[in-house]
Amino acid sequence: MSFDIERAKGRLKVMAIIDLVAVIIACGAAVGSFMYGVGWLTIVFVAALVVGFGAQIWFIAGLRRADKGV
Repeated sequence: MSFDIERAKGRLKVMAIIDLVAVIIACGAAVGSFMYGVGWLTIVFVAALVVGFGAQIWFIAGLRRADKGV
C-alpha cells in the first residue's frame, strides 16, 4: 500500500480543526484561571493542551502507519 495523499490531507484538516478548538478553549481557560482566579479552569486548560497534543500524535502516527502499509 502506497502513501495516500488524500487521506493525509483529510487527517491534516481534522487535526487542524481539533487543534484550533483546543487552542481557543485553552486560551479562554487560561484567562479565566490565571486572571480571574477560577481554579477549576486550570483542569480545562491542561485537558485542552492534552487533546491538542493528542491530535498531533494521532496525525503523525497515521502518516507513519500509511508509509509502512499497515
